[in-house]
Amino acid sequence: MRFNTRKWVKPEDLNPNGTLFGGRLLAWIDEEAALYTLIQLENPKIVTKYMSEINFMASARAGDIVEIGIEVIKFGRTSITLRCEARNKMTHETILTVDQMTMVNLGADGRPEAHGKTKVEFVNERLNEK
Repeated sequence: MRFNTRKWVKPEDLNPNGTLFGGRLLAWIDEEAALYTLIQLENPKIVTKYMSEINFMASARAGDIVEIGIEVIKFGRTSITLRCEARNKMTHETILTVDQMTMVNLGADGRPEAHGKTKVEFVNERLNEK
């Protein structure tokens, strides 16, 4: 799993307990999954269709750096299924896991559309092909 995104936990990200608000972390994860999918499928029109059970395992506090990792589980005809983990950058303690997130590729009409991808591609590989 690659951990490419980092978020700095700031006071406005905290809940009344003084720890990272779960909804804020889920918003960060949803955004990261959308960006990852957009890059993989080369289409800005994607949506989150499904998110499996979310397992909160630890908390984060103001000043902590949270890393978000994404990996592909499988490519569907119109979708991509991801696994996600958020962890503390300094301690590598897992904060949250999501076993499955399904992102759907949309056509110009806003309906699911086949994307034709079958494996993870990296931007530098695409640049080298051109």
